[in-house]
Amino acid sequence: MSKRIKRRLLTVGLEFDLMILRWIGHFPSHHVRRFFYRISGMRIGKGTSVHMFASFYEPKNIVIGKDTIIGENVVLDGRDKLIIGDHVDMASEVMIYNGEHDLSDEKFKARFEPVKIEDYVFIGPRAIILPGVTIEKGAVVGAGAVVTKDVPAFSIVGGVPAKVIGERKLKDPQYRLGRAAWFR
Repeated sequence: MSKRIKRRLLTVGLEFDLMILRWIGHFPSHHVRRFFYRISGMRIGKGTSVHMFASFYEPKNIVIGKDTIIGENVVLDGRDKLIIGDHVDMASEVMIYNGEHDLSDEKFKARFEPVKIEDYVFIGPRAIILPGVTIEKGAVVGAGAVVTKDVPAFSIVGGVPAKVIGERKLKDPQYRLGRAAWFR
């Protein structure tokens, strides 16, 4: 069997696995979903919930800390390292990508960079985080923001592209996000 055929079969197998994970994302119990996400290679901390309808790319490279809430319809890209810290509150329809096409490349090849989201970060609905970004501790990303550069600790960013628009007063967060809803 040629290398090309083997590579294609591996790709089809990965696509099938991701389809199964997407179907599991429709199951109305976060305990069941979390079980299957862990089997797929994702590392998920204690007390963390991933709400329904999430989509993943290469889940084996995704690490989510403890007491974190991942909202409905999120996209988490694990084609490179994606690290999400403890006590992170991620709203619905957030998209985090660590892969994109190189617009300067003649063949439009993909390039990948890790994304890191530190502890106590809040990411508002429909925000987009692009490759290579680090969002430092306690930062807030406003709804609909497109984050193309690192976000400093305890800053508030918004807009397209995201810019610092404020600063969070709480500098030593200790809160817990609470109990996960069983059927959400």
